[in-house]
Amino acid sequence: MQKEVYKRHINNYSNHWWFQARKKIIEAIIKKNILKKNISILDFGSGSGVNVNMLSKYGHVNIYEPHLVTRNYLRKKFNSKKYSVIKEYTKKKFDLILLADVLEHIKNDKKIIQSLSKNLKNNGLILITVPAYKILFSKKDLILGHYRRYSKIEILNLFRNFKTVRLTFFNSILFFPISFIILFFKFLKIDFIDEVEKSPNKIVNFILFKIFTIEKRLINHCNLPFGISMLGLFQKR
Repeated sequence: MQKEVYKRHINNYSNHWWFQARKKIIEAIIKKNILKKNISILDFGSGSGVNVNMLSKYGHVNIYEPHLVTRNYLRKKFNSKKYSVIKEYTKKKFDLILLADVLEHIKNDKKIIQSLSKNLKNNGLILITVPAYKILFSKKDLILGHYRRYSKIEILNLFRNFKTVRLTFFNSILFFPISFIILFFKFLKIDFIDEVEKSPNKIVNFILFKIFTIEKRLINHCNLPFGISMLGLFQKR
């Protein structure tokens, strides 16, 4: 991921409607499916740390971020006993591993899932979010360092050695306007990364956040049939 992308994340994640609403949806899934207390958690590819405080409600959070400058930022921000910012994770075992919009940044995604499966305790869980629909792959994805957007079949194949607990699309309510904007700018070959990564004005940001967070209630009752992104929860067999 480019240095500028990390800077945008750090500067915008605390307010940006998308980051904050996605966090609410991830937590809704964790609340329903994680029954133990004080679990061991790996936030793999933590980025700017948007999910760390939320995850710490459920146990100790090991924060793994390969980008050095961002890792140093995380060390300063998360310096209590509730967290550990780690350089390597291979010798540890976890109850839950979160990859929040991480897999699309990894060239060999199959290899990393095979590796992370060894870091799960018995019946441990991997929770992922990824961008969906190859047709929506645009210059924005390239700037963000994405290798791909995913189909449902690709995710199921990637986790075929796991038990699928949940696999659903999300960001469904806003799917059509967002898809139209992406395809419009893609057709015109216009770079729109700054517009979507930076927080909009407070009123627009609030409205988008409220619309998106409606899905945290929906997603615990049913799998959404389409959306800008997908969420998967998989259990080690």
